[in-house]
Amino acid sequence: MFNYTFEPKITKEFLLSKNNEETYMTYYLGIPVKKGLFKSPLRSDNHVTCSFFRGKSGNLYFKDFASGKCLTFEGVVMEKYNCNYHTALKIIAKDFGYTKDSPVKKVAVKIQPKFEEEKQTFIQIEAKDFSESELKWWGSFGITKDILYKFKVYSCNTVFLNGNIYAQSAQHSPIYGYYFGKKENIEQWRIYMPKRKEFRFIGNVPTKTIQGYKQLPKNGKLLVITKSMKDTMCLYSMGIPAIAPNSETQFVSDKVLEELKQRFKYIVLLYDNDLTGIRFANKIRKQHPELIVSIIPRNTGAKDISDYYHMYGRKGTQEFITNYIKKFKENEKGENFKYLGNCFLS
Repeated sequence: MFNYTFEPKITKEFLLSKNNEETYMTYYLGIPVKKGLFKSPLRSDNHVTCSFFRGKSGNLYFKDFASGKCLTFEGVVMEKYNCNYHTALKIIAKDFGYTKDSPVKKVAVKIQPKFEEEKQTFIQIEAKDFSESELKWWGSFGITKDILYKFKVYSCNTVFLNGNIYAQSAQHSPIYGYYFGKKENIEQWRIYMPKRKEFRFIGNVPTKTIQGYKQLPKNGKLLVITKSMKDTMCLYSMGIPAIAPNSETQFVSDKVLEELKQRFKYIVLLYDNDLTGIRFANKIRKQHPELIVSIIPRNTGAKDISDYYHMYGRKGTQEFITNYIKKFKENEKGENFKYLGNCFLS
């Protein structure tokens, strides 16, 4: 127990002057910090999708490949207690007896040794040709083999996580890999397993990755910001440029958004019509009122644009978009803005 005659200023630096990252990680995760893969202690998970690594900055990270989250020790506390950064620091200080209001009796904490792993966990795949059934499935969303190749989407026979086999493709459970190049000589992948009921994604791409960004034209009339690579490719199949943040709960940075606003006249936000999608669409609308926010009506039975295409086909989807633009034109007097063929043209 630490005794203070005054309340110390609780900062990350202060906490690290008292204990190391490994000790805090072990205390709040309930597992030792060591090499290898393991199940997430922060949620119910039957798959080994997590590991520790030490980043280039020297910080220790807890990486969850299923959720895409990469957490420092204070981030672990924020996730565990659903609190903000400063509250997390206060929780740690109180639990470890660094403040006046710390409990008299605390759980004994063993100081953990320094974690020496220097390499970030990596993902590799064994690719195979797309099967006829796989191409038929993608085709139901308007996505052709050429589009898959353009967006660097691969059919995976085997997925390796840290050199170990993580998953293997089966006819009833195909696996697809979205490739984003290399960063610090580590392949960046987002793995998609659409037939799984939960944890359908794992990945090691940075959280700021924007899906479809490299495939955008230099400029245009319209850009759609949606929530998935599949929706991005579906829209592309109809001549509509689109991108998607790494997850629905994230958004592009202000710097990137300003750049996109210089390149495209109209930017439409098209998220899912479920509670999560609507909540984050409303949040983004408050932050960026200049964006056009659109949600597919729930009475269509489709939650997103690729679902809509799957249910109503190309013609039905084109008609839906055309009708949307007609309504938009009613609020944009004098705009010569119409849907023509496969493209939005002025």
